[in-house]
Amino acid sequence: TRWRRAERQLADELARTRAELDRAEFFLSAERQVVVVWGARGEDPDVRGDVSLALDAPAPRRILGFGAWLAPADARALDAAVDALRTDGVAFGMSCQANNGRRVEIEGRPISGRAVMRVRDVSGDRRDLLDLRATHEATLARAARLAAALDCGPDPAWTRGADGALEFANAAYLRAVEARDAADAAARRLDVLDRPLRDAAAAARDAGAAWRSQGAFTSAGERRAADFAETPAPGGTAGVAIDRSALDAAREDLRRLAEAHARTLDQLPTAVAIFGHQQRLEFHNSAYRQLWGLSVAFLDQGPSDSDILDRLRAHNRIPAQANFRDWKRNLHAAYRATEPVHDLWLLPNGRKIRLVVSPDPRGGVTYLFDDVTESHELASRFAALVRAQGETLDTLREGVAAFGTDGRLALFNPAFARMWGFERRTLEAKPHVDEVRRACAPRGGAEFWEAARAAIVGLDDERRGFEVAVARADGSTFECVAAPMPDGATLLTFEDATERRRAALALKERNDALEQAAAMRNNFVHHVSHQFRSPLTSIAGFSDLLRSGAAGPLSPKQGEYLGYVAAATDALRALVDDVIDLASADAGALEIGVEEIDAAGALQAAARAVEARAREAGVRVDALPLEGLGRLGADPRRLRQALTLLLANAIDATPRGGAVTLAAMRRPGAIAFKVTDRGRGMTPEAAARAFERFVSAGEGGRGAGAGIGLPIVKAIAELHGGAATLDSAPGEGTTATLTLPLADETSLRRDAS
Repeated sequence: TRWRRAERQLADELARTRAELDRAEFFLSAERQVVVVWGARGEDPDVRGDVSLALDAPAPRRILGFGAWLAPADARALDAAVDALRTDGVAFGMSCQANNGRRVEIEGRPISGRAVMRVRDVSGDRRDLLDLRATHEATLARAARLAAALDCGPDPAWTRGADGALEFANAAYLRAVEARDAADAAARRLDVLDRPLRDAAAAARDAGAAWRSQGAFTSAGERRAADFAETPAPGGTAGVAIDRSALDAAREDLRRLAEAHARTLDQLPTAVAIFGHQQRLEFHNSAYRQLWGLSVAFLDQGPSDSDILDRLRAHNRIPAQANFRDWKRNLHAAYRATEPVHDLWLLPNGRKIRLVVSPDPRGGVTYLFDDVTESHELASRFAALVRAQGETLDTLREGVAAFGTDGRLALFNPAFARMWGFERRTLEAKPHVDEVRRACAPRGGAEFWEAARAAIVGLDDERRGFEVAVARADGSTFECVAAPMPDGATLLTFEDATERRRAALALKERNDALEQAAAMRNNFVHHVSHQFRSPLTSIAGFSDLLRSGAAGPLSPKQGEYLGYVAAATDALRALVDDVIDLASADAGALEIGVEEIDAAGALQAAARAVEARAREAGVRVDALPLEGLGRLGADPRRLRQALTLLLANAIDATPRGGAVTLAAMRRPGAIAFKVTDRGRGMTPEAAARAFERFVSAGEGGRGAGAGIGLPIVKAIAELHGGAATLDSAPGEGTTATLTLPLADETSLRRDAS
């Protein structure tokens, strides 16, 4: 009985279970879906339902290969969600698009310790709802992106509802009205538009029309000009305020720049004419008017390019053309060109005009005319000069080499190659100075090439030239000069000075010998003169003794003869004194004692000193001192000696019955003593040599002198800081001038140098 009762209970439970299973099967098959149940670890999952919604072939277990029926990204996401469900019991839900085009909804959750995943087909209203949800989410995302983009913009933007209330405002709008958000701005009635603009915008909104206006708004305390626009939109309006302050400033800057550009172009010597895309003149400068001789009234009308060319052709101001129409068409092809066009016009008046036609991307062109007549002539002259320079360098005996700032040889002549043993093709390769230095080192001059290298490629800011003599290994001597050039290059010149140096050495040896001979001569003359003085003193003394009668009475004839002896003795003594003075001047031992003396008194004293000589020669001496000569600083004895020598020469050169004039006159800072005679005079060559030692003037009065008087006068003048000059002409006489400085302006030399 108990077994039958238990059997009936089990049968009832089985019937209920089967009924529930049938109901579950019914509910499971009521919609297209697949259910996958994972049990304990190691058990195969149970797959129930219509797998065809995901797979084309009915293979239930293939549904677990998510990559077979889902996109790779969805498959990876579903795989991760299933792992989290089975491991940690994390439920999930997602909507995916199967590869067969069906829209499926997948959800998973833990049930009674098992992991259950259900894949359902989404169709009908549910699918529409999902599509609407996706569209809604996409719309919200686009709106968020649009709002973010508007927030990044510098211009205020907003939207209003149908009642005109503010619904949205971007960051620029909120900064302008100083609000936290759109709700804050709406609550506080903060608006970027002023009252008149708001009223105008509201009127247009009520009429359903778009509204545009210009005005200003305040942002961060700064008033800014803007273009406002508000247009109807579904459920309200949308507006924007475009800040044009920067644009207005840019336009003003552009206007000023254009005016400055026009002023600058008007000052250029280049003729400029700008034509627009309609080939009409838009701008020209004064150089353009002057070049073509066109009136301002004509150009201000904006004539076309063709009209201007026609007028220039009528006045014979452009190049003559055999086919003017084709030439003009080719010229106007620049309006369609992409690169500038260059041409050279030879005008009928002989001028050369360089033309550059620059196309404008907007369709116009800019003509640039340069008068290159002078530059072409200068270029021709320069080319001729370069050729002449090259030929000159090639014919020079001196070697020339120029090195550029990079240290390479830039210029050379054949003499340089010959001097240093280079082949022409080696130098034409422009070797570096280091290569040239190494090649020249065996021939000598290593120190010069080191210094030249430092001058050529050195880093000193102050470049200096130098000159040095180089003794080469072959015995020759070169004078080498390195000179910096203005462009940064360095010029080297080489001159073979071997023969010149040998000649200079020979001349130096000869000059030394001559100086030694002159010193010996001066010593000899000085010694002999002193030796002459002692016998002359004895002769003069005995002559005076005899003439005094101390040795007995003399006959008249003897007295006359003794007078001749005394005169000759005095003349010889004066000559010896002059020779001694001249020798002292040559030896630098002639000295003067400076005193402040009266110029007129010195003149009279000199005239009295030669009275006897003048009476004997039958010549009159006229002393003509002018008033107010003043005083001068001089040695009175030496001044009298100089004037006496000049008077003696003049007396000797003057024929009997003639006259010699001694005059003095004051000049700025000096006094000039002039001795004038009317003798035979001298040639210019003789006058030029009159102050040389032992050279007789040779005027031929009563005989030529010894040639020592004038050199002594010159030495005395130079010791006083003055000068001695001689003016003479054949047949007209001679004027000797001795110029000495005044006493308060004297700069005297105490010894001869």
